[in-house]
Amino acid sequence: MAQPNPPFTPYIPAVTRLREFTARSVIVGSLLGIIFGASSLYLALKVGLTVSASIPVAVISVTLFRLWAKMGGRDATILEHNIAQTAGSAGESLAFGAAVTMPAILILGFDLEAGRVLLVAVLGGLLGILLMIPLRRPLIVQQHGELKYPEGAACAEVLKAGANDESRAAADPAYAREVAGAGIQAKTIFGGFALGLLYKFGNSALKLWKEAPEKVFGAPLKGGSVSCEISPEMVGVGYIIGPRIAGVMAAGGVLSYLVLIPLIQYFGAGLASPLAPGKKLIADLSPNGIRSAYLLYIGAGAVAAGGLVSLLKSMPTLWRTLRAGLADLAGARDGASGVSGDRRDRDLSLRWVAGGVFVLMAAITLAPALRMNLLGAGLILVLGFLFVTVSSRLTGEVGSSSNPISGMTIATLLLTCLTFVAVGWTGSAHYVTALSVGGIVCIACSNGGTTSQDLKTGFLIGGTPRYQQLAILIGAFASALVMGWVLLAMNNAGTIHVRASEVAPGLVAPAQALTHAPRAHLVGPMAAVDTQEYRVWHQTDTNGVARKWLVDDSGKAVWLVDPAITGTESKLPSGATVTKYDAPKTVLVSYIIKGVLDRKLPWDLVLIGVMIALVLELSGIPSLAFAVGVYLPISTSLGIFVGGCVRWCVDRAAQTRGRLQGLTASEIAAESDRSPGVLMASGYIAGGSIAGIGVAISQGVTTEFNESVEKWMTANNPFFEGASSDALSLLPFAGLVALLYLAGKSGESQQKAAAGKTS
Repeated sequence: MAQPNPPFTPYIPAVTRLREFTARSVIVGSLLGIIFGASSLYLALKVGLTVSASIPVAVISVTLFRLWAKMGGRDATILEHNIAQTAGSAGESLAFGAAVTMPAILILGFDLEAGRVLLVAVLGGLLGILLMIPLRRPLIVQQHGELKYPEGAACAEVLKAGANDESRAAADPAYAREVAGAGIQAKTIFGGFALGLLYKFGNSALKLWKEAPEKVFGAPLKGGSVSCEISPEMVGVGYIIGPRIAGVMAAGGVLSYLVLIPLIQYFGAGLASPLAPGKKLIADLSPNGIRSAYLLYIGAGAVAAGGLVSLLKSMPTLWRTLRAGLADLAGARDGASGVSGDRRDRDLSLRWVAGGVFVLMAAITLAPALRMNLLGAGLILVLGFLFVTVSSRLTGEVGSSSNPISGMTIATLLLTCLTFVAVGWTGSAHYVTALSVGGIVCIACSNGGTTSQDLKTGFLIGGTPRYQQLAILIGAFASALVMGWVLLAMNNAGTIHVRASEVAPGLVAPAQALTHAPRAHLVGPMAAVDTQEYRVWHQTDTNGVARKWLVDDSGKAVWLVDPAITGTESKLPSGATVTKYDAPKTVLVSYIIKGVLDRKLPWDLVLIGVMIALVLELSGIPSLAFAVGVYLPISTSLGIFVGGCVRWCVDRAAQTRGRLQGLTASEIAAESDRSPGVLMASGYIAGGSIAGIGVAISQGVTTEFNESVEKWMTANNPFFEGASSDALSLLPFAGLVALLYLAGKSGESQQKAAAGKTS
């Protein structure tokens, strides 16, 4: 049962009337949510994780409204800033759930449709928010002293520091220093955003230097290679997740590219025929070719096992959290329906909440794109409520970054698929239903945790919960409307069509597969190569690999469609490259569904990955992070590792300084998490991701320009092509890394600078 509420006085008194739920705060927050949602979507597809957007959104909101005030407009109140960050925070949680689950439809043998993504994002996002609202009093208010909600508390401090109250600043020098510090924070994150944007544009669009310098080894390590994706978003991710996890991920990449691939090359080089599931001789495959043919299955098995192990390890915590959350809800049931005279204690009416949940469940059941049935809808309601409760409470204990959303998604998919098997629903006919259940629950529990963090921020500063709940509903809806189109555009822009005569000559689709086959054209950068309309045929081979073919009216395969998400072909016929996304968590989702419902996988390779994960767990190493490193290209994990190394150097200096100041280890860690380096890294991620999305989507429109730029740079730019291009490309990257290090070390000097401005 809930403990007695400790004495607490919010920042803004109940009797104070300030502008709060205004059109401009909701619009600004929603637009920022769309931007950070898109960048989080890009990041989740690249490396399978995201970072919290609440603090960056809060800092940017404060800065934008201050600029507006300097131009003659009216500055925002702290409560308006709170509404803006609440509306803006929904994009990141929606993006993670959508990116983890929905692209799995491609691996399962179906088309990625914007309408289906939109439905899952809208329904899951709104459901998570509504189910969390009754939990606000028992979790946020009654357990204020017990549940810390670290990101929510940190965001409240940012908002208090950025509140522009000139009369208070004049009377309170300490407060004035906070305001000056907020200005420095804004400069840091905007500077990081600009650097990340310009660097990524020059790197990816203008080809000013290589994106991933690489070294391929010969004998005695034939087949081994090392490369590093020198991008701002990878460095930013590594800095934020820290050296421990970044190092474990890099170790997984080393195992893949310096152990497993050379082993496959060594034992398979003498084979006279292709070894299934590969289609070519191993002797003819490059390191990335071996990865595509064999290592992806090993990595996917490791990711699946790592995810299941992490779920099992967290089960006691999840069970304890669920019991406590349900007990809190039951204990607060009588008070939850009452209406308090204090505006800071007013939620949306439970009638509206119940009605909203009913409408959402009806939409889930009736939407044709979801292929839902009553059993699936019932699973969504039950599992959604349970995991939103777990997520909301667990976020208060460990924060959003450590909230095991992936584990809850795995549990949902396993329970759903096992239930389907129990009633005899196996095979591909039920893939979409199982994926829809998993996607909606994943987004719901992710958004439930985000909502609880936002409501904690509002509780600390004295906001009105009702207005926050409306703001995050609007922000989630706005982000969801855009999410599907962004995801589809990113996939289409990197889709490559390979002539069937090159990979499967003479392949013909069975007549029954063409009876109701939809029609389609080529999409993406090769759309102009062939404008003819074809029939679509989804083929699943004996290894469980789903492929999409474009066939003529007679059934003869003409084109193999290789999507941008989880695709393997990155070279256009002209030699130019397109952006591909490995999406490790998406592969995990699809393999769980396939493995349980259809049992069509190359299990020998998958089980090797499972054994790798178990060996890591027995060695006391977190297997999921290692498994993601095994699955991802080594270039991605090494780029993240560089960011982790920068964080290690910064933290070492901070620990030395903190010990001299008499700070505890937890205080030093908290200071590190709020340092300018984290803000700079967030700016790197946002700027690099937005530029990456823009470049990727434009590939289908500016194909000729891209090809001409790449051709000219190949012939004339020593940073992009040539004997020293790998070394030269590291020079601008070194500058990017150095700036991040300087930003991370500047925390103390920035505090002194802020103090000097107000002295």
